Amino acid sequence: MDDVAGTVHQVSQLRALLFTDLCDSTTLVEHIGDSAAAALFQQHDRLVMALQQRWNGQQIDRSDGLFVLFERPADALGFALDYQQGLTTLGHEHEVPLQARAGLHVGEVILWENSVEAIALGAKPVEVEGLAKPMAARLMQLAQPGQILVSATAESMARRAAAELGDTGKGLRWKSFGRWRFKGVAQPMEVFAVMAANAPSSGRPRQSAKAMRDVPLWRRPYALAAQLALVVALLTGGWLLTRPQPAIAFGERDWVVVGDLRNLTGEALLDGSLQQAFRISLEQSRYVNVVSDLRARETLKQMRLNPEAVLDSSVASEVAQRLGARLLLMPTIAEVGGRLRLTVEIVDPQSSQSLSVASVDGKGLESVLGSTDQMTAELRHRLGEASERVHADSAPLPAVTTASLDALRAYALGQSFYSRGDYPGALSMYEKAVLLDPTFALAWMAQVRARFANVDHAGAMKALEQVDAHRARLPPRESLYLDAWRASLLEPGKAGQAWVQLAALYPDYLAAHHNAAIWLYSDNRLDEALVHAERAADPRFELANVAQDQMGRILMAKGDGPGAHRALQRAVDGGRTASRRYLSWVAAVRGEFAEAERVLALPPSSRHAVIEQVSLAADQRQWNRALQLAVQAHERFLRSDSFDGRTLMVPMTAVMAAAGDREQALRTARLAVQQSLPRVLGRGARDADTSEDAMVALGASLLAARLGDAALGEGVVRALEAPGAPEQQPLPSEMVAVVKAEIARGRGQPGLAMQLLQPWLTASARYQTRVVAMDALRDQGNTRDALHMADGLAGARGLAYAELDCGYCFQTLNVIDSNRARDLAAALRRPAGSAAAVTAP
Repeated sequence: MDDVAGTVHQVSQLRALLFTDLCDSTTLVEHIGDSAAAALFQQHDRLVMALQQRWNGQQIDRSDGLFVLFERPADALGFALDYQQGLTTLGHEHEVPLQARAGLHVGEVILWENSVEAIALGAKPVEVEGLAKPMAARLMQLAQPGQILVSATAESMARRAAAELGDTGKGLRWKSFGRWRFKGVAQPMEVFAVMAANAPSSGRPRQSAKAMRDVPLWRRPYALAAQLALVVALLTGGWLLTRPQPAIAFGERDWVVVGDLRNLTGEALLDGSLQQAFRISLEQSRYVNVVSDLRARETLKQMRLNPEAVLDSSVASEVAQRLGARLLLMPTIAEVGGRLRLTVEIVDPQSSQSLSVASVDGKGLESVLGSTDQMTAELRHRLGEASERVHADSAPLPAVTTASLDALRAYALGQSFYSRGDYPGALSMYEKAVLLDPTFALAWMAQVRARFANVDHAGAMKALEQVDAHRARLPPRESLYLDAWRASLLEPGKAGQAWVQLAALYPDYLAAHHNAAIWLYSDNRLDEALVHAERAADPRFELANVAQDQMGRILMAKGDGPGAHRALQRAVDGGRTASRRYLSWVAAVRGEFAEAERVLALPPSSRHAVIEQVSLAADQRQWNRALQLAVQAHERFLRSDSFDGRTLMVPMTAVMAAAGDREQALRTARLAVQQSLPRVLGRGARDADTSEDAMVALGASLLAARLGDAALGEGVVRALEAPGAPEQQPLPSEMVAVVKAEIARGRGQPGLAMQLLQPWLTASARYQTRVVAMDALRDQGNTRDALHMADGLAGARGLAYAELDCGYCFQTLNVIDSNRARDLAAALRRPAGSAAAVTAP
């Protein structure tokens, strides 16, 4: 829950910000009177609302002026122009002069929504902060009445899109007022005025203490200061001549966008391979962060541009601005005087001005990788990275990639296929790369990812062995990345910590935060998981929408339904339609089941849709419908002998037990164990699927123990704990303790049950761990603690739906038990002698 003054969630986004101020509004009221002014302002408000709808604006604040956010600078400009015209028309109707000054800027802002309680006390629904906000406000303050001032950033984007404004954008006139310095901002900014075709020419903006023109020193009327500056310059001239040149304005861990390589040599082998080599070499730095090519291509789609478009200086500058990257790097390879010259231009994306150019020459194709290493070292120096760090965090490309340009080109093509989601295509290229160079460790590592994404765990394990054999040929970060993947595939219980360590060492490596969040979430370490999920939701991460989805599920498990809804909706808006599945949880927890069914818009062939549908029916105690959905889906998936079919047997058993069909529930539970346990024992080694099948067997055993069949659970526990059985990870080990505790409770030993559960009753305890503890406390006659546990379970319906286990196979059971906990809490609160019995399913 949020406190009254609290906020729910913050998110960083790129937005166009428009500030306006209605000039002389107080004088206006005095001139026409309160009644006439009230009528005028009502018309003004209707004008603003109409323009907001037309230009997709989000009003943040208003008094005598407006503060409005827009997704696109062109929309903000359209609003400003129409607003000025609308004021003129409104003024003529009332026979008064109506003018507003306006300031438009584009930049990154932090948005958050205030809690319902805070809004009720007078807070705004949405808060906005960030440097872009005062920049836009100061532009507005500079403007003359009736004038629209635009920053250089907004001008470059809005001017190109002016044709989209229709009649509003026809005949627009743009005028530069030169560069201005704003208080608190290091770099000066060029300021433009934009005028409609029929508008009078703009006067010069008004200087203030917070904004002044950036004029040369010799033009300023301060003769004494000029003389003093001259004296100081003469005295310190020697130092100025010998001091090192200042570095480009770039801070540690700032981001860069790499444009597409211009290959002027005609050598096709360099297409893709050299670009990939440049990225790999640059990404070894912990000082410079590189926006991935996939993220850049996704940004082009969001900008409604062709994602396959060439990232030339113009297009790449727009991408960098949208993502908040500080610089743009534009590489070129050309043959000059019989030598291959690699050149990289450093460009300021805000002004599109070239800041610096670096070149390295080499002899022949064999020199390209060495030249790339020299180039990245030079660039890192120019961006301010210390020499010792460049040396420490660098390894020669041939040593950490491959000396074969053919293999590197195949790898680059694989990366391109992978970024488009074509995992078979990517895999074929990665296989070709290692065929050309069997020691190419990065290509083997890429195979691990591609095979895992293609649900080929056995193939991923074999590729992992090859990476291990050649790990000395990995860059330092990728070596740690390998360790984290090893843990994920071979020791899931250690995976969370491995990803957390990688994220700590490379705090801007967003993939590490993303995977850390996944594993911490699966361990129910929700607070820690949320920190990493929020970091991974950075718009510069290629899987930012997946991270939003992840964040939504974690917030749901923590009980923050509104926050979960916002994050999941952002994921859907970002193109991840599968997140609608999780939006159904939010509605179900609120008891809005019709809405939950509506948003659960996944195809019937999806196992995940079935689990949600079964859980929703069970939540409403619609046992026949729940059972019919589960059985039909199970029969469909069972024919393929898939894990999906085995997973559905736990919800089936839970529904049968809750509906009172004990014999059928027991038969289904035994079948689930028969199909899942041999797969656990047959693997004979730790495997990504081992704990999943173990959870199916344990879930079925738990339900059987509740129904009086302790033998099934004892057999499963005995098999999992036998010498030589696959090593169990924390999650199955906790469930082993839960099954043992349920068996003890069924035998009239609630005290023993609590002893077995006690080590697991922590903040990250599984939902079923708490359920069995609730029942054991009740059996002990410990009404106070049983009631406390029941209230906690009834209030944790978000966790009941969102807890991550064997593909959410416990979800239906958790939901049933959340309702049972609520009933038990009500019964325990009744006067002694009148409490109705509440039994476990």
